[in-house]
Order: sequence, then structure tokens, then C-alpha cells
Amino acid sequence: MLRIGIIGSNFITETFMNAARQVDKVEVTALYSRTEERAKAYADAQGIPHTFTDLEEMAQSNLIDAIYIASPNSLHAEYAIAFMKHGKHVLCEKPLASNAAEVQAMFEAARENKVLLMEAMKSTVMPNFEAIRENLHKIGKVRTFFASFCQYSSRYDKYKAGEVLNAFLPELSNGSLMDIGTYCIYPLVVLFGKPDSVKASAVMLESGVDGKGSLILNYGDMEAVLLHSKISNSNMPAEIQGEEGNMVIERISQPANVRIQYRDGRPEENISRQQADNSMVYEIQAFAELIERGELESPVNSYANSLVVMEIMDEARRQIGLAYPADKK
Repeated sequence: MLRIGIIGSNFITETFMNAARQVDKVEVTALYSRTEERAKAYADAQGIPHTFTDLEEMAQSNLIDAIYIASPNSLHAEYAIAFMKHGKHVLCEKPLASNAAEVQAMFEAARENKVLLMEAMKSTVMPNFEAIRENLHKIGKVRTFFASFCQYSSRYDKYKAGEVLNAFLPELSNGSLMDIGTYCIYPLVVLFGKPDSVKASAVMLESGVDGKGSLILNYGDMEAVLLHSKISNSNMPAEIQGEEGNMVIERISQPANVRIQYRDGRPEENISRQQADNSMVYEIQAFAELIERGELESPVNSYANSLVVMEIMDEARRQIGLAYPADKK
């Protein structure tokens, strides 16, 4: 049984808990929170037997084999490295860190301590993403990749009222690109690799982060156009256009339906697969299976893919003038 600890006590960790209960050979045995009162209340509600308010104590504990990190982005690298130094495997929420330098430091710690480090990008390990990869050849030479993830943040109304919450703080390495733009970038990189060039634009907020933005990534013989926003909504599906047809993907952040429409007029082909209601099941399952097999890197959410994604975001941030305190470390 893989014993997992959790850092964080928010809606994401609640979803994680629900998903973990559906995965065989996995149990959540410990929780970290900054205050004992909050840790105890959350642990009691979720049925977690052990709590910690000291990260180093938790990292040294023999009560866990692995850690799931759902802290603010700016703390991902620090926390992950602390646990890996004590031989704990790490499943870290996206984005993996604040910048590429932190990502490289995390990789070094994972290799040095012979543990698994995996970015918790759920979409790329879901059955429907496998369907995308396996059927992509049917649409012929790919010429365009389009993805949009625009979701009006529940915290934006408070922001407009004068209360700046974590989602809009540069101190925590946040903003639209990092929080949700990465959902558009990661599947692109898994499918097509590193682009030749990146062009980025954004609408900046007074707090110092981007509220929305776009990227154009050139691959020589194809182009990718990505839209992301935390200050507006969109229901547009993603689309991969090939010379023989196009593939339409509903919800790029967690592919819910995938279909192909051929150029020659043949009926559209639905290639969707059955999936669990809780999409986090698949990342936990993949993480646990890799550890069980003694593998120290995900073949999909790999070091190479995570690094390219972060390098793209670093370049995009440079172009839009978005700097984090973490960049100066």
C-alpha cells in the first residue's frame, strides 16, 4: 500500500482525497497544514489519521512513502526538494515550479535521491488523451493546434472589490498563464515537442499578474494558438487541424469528448473512451503504478516535457513583463 501525505487543505486536495479512495493500493495517511487547528479539522473531516504542522518533521516521518503537493506555486520547489531529500516520492501540482531553474533543481534532487517526481498534469494521463495520441495519424499532416482555457475565477469578484487573493499574487507565482494556461501548453508539448518560437501577449492586472493572454507557437510546418483567461469565460473546444481532417476536443484541461471530422465528408468518428467522473484518479493511478514498478520518471509527464512547458512559460512571462520574486533566487 502506497502511503501518501498531503500538503494543502483546499478544494483541490478534497478532489484528490476523493480520487485516492478510488485507487487500489493507495491510502492518504497524513496531512500538513500551517496551523494545528486547521490540520485537525480537515483531517477529521477527511478521515486522515495523522497531521503535521512542521514540514521537516513530516518529511522525516516513516508514516508516508510519498507526498502530494498542492501548496502555492512559489513553494512547490522548496517543498518537493525537502521531501525528496528524505527519500519521499513527489506528486506535485502544476505548474511544477515558478521557473525552469527551480524545475532543474527539483530534477537534480529526484535523481540524487532516487525517487519519483511527477507533475500532476491530469489531462495527459487520461484515457481520452491516449485516444488523441493513438488516433492523431488519421487526420494527416497536422497544420494547426488550437486550445482555449478561459475560466472566470471565483476569486476575481473579490479582486475587483479590492481583496487580492492568492490567485492574483505575483509573490505566489500565480496568474492566468501559470494557473490555467499550462493546461493548453502541456498537451501540446506532449504531442509535438518543443516549438521553434514563442510569441506571447497578455492583459496585466494591477496586482502584477496576467489576467488573460495568448500564445502563438511556431513548429515550422505547423502553428499552435493558445488562449487562457481568469477574467472571462469560453466554451470553445480545442481543435487539431490536419490535412485530412480535424480532431475536436472538449475541455482541454480534462478531455471529456474527442471526435474526428474528415475533410472528404466522411461521417465524423467519435473516439472517446469511458472515464471516471473524478479526473484526478488517473494521475494518482499512474503515480502509484510507476512507484510499484520501480520507475523514477513518468513517460508522459516526463522531465523533458515538464521542462519544455516551463521554458515556454518563462519566455512568455519575459515577453509580457511578468516577473516573480522567485525569479531572483
